[in-house]
Amino acid sequence: VQLQASGGGLVQTGGSLTLSCAASGRTLSTYFMGWFRQAPGKEREFVAAISGISGRTYYAGSVKGRFTISRDNVKNTVYLQMNSLKPEDTAVYYCAAGDGIYSTRVYDYWGQGTQVTVSS
Repeated sequence: VQLQASGGGLVQTGGSLTLSCAASGRTLSTYFMGWFRQAPGKEREFVAAISGISGRTYYAGSVKGRFTISRDNVKNTVYLQMNSLKPEDTAVYYCAAGDGIYSTRVYDYWGQGTQVTVSS
């Protein structure tokens, strides 16, 4: 599975961005799909995930109510809609495919990352 993340950019505090993660090589429909982020000097952290079968969603407390993860299994693409962005959301965002939810260790495939910068 190859994952290609896109949609990052520079946005002001309170703004919105939508990240996309397009997959090739295999259908994503049976995988958990996750978004993680890594800020400079910090560990990669869980942001959101969506299950493959039921579409159940999971969020980190810091983004719950502001971010929405969704998937289009026909387009083999996962999205992360980010609203009410804050400077602390600044990071490189990675999409991943795997068998679990919160830990980076349960994801087998990773995209290359897309930079999100929120200016204050």
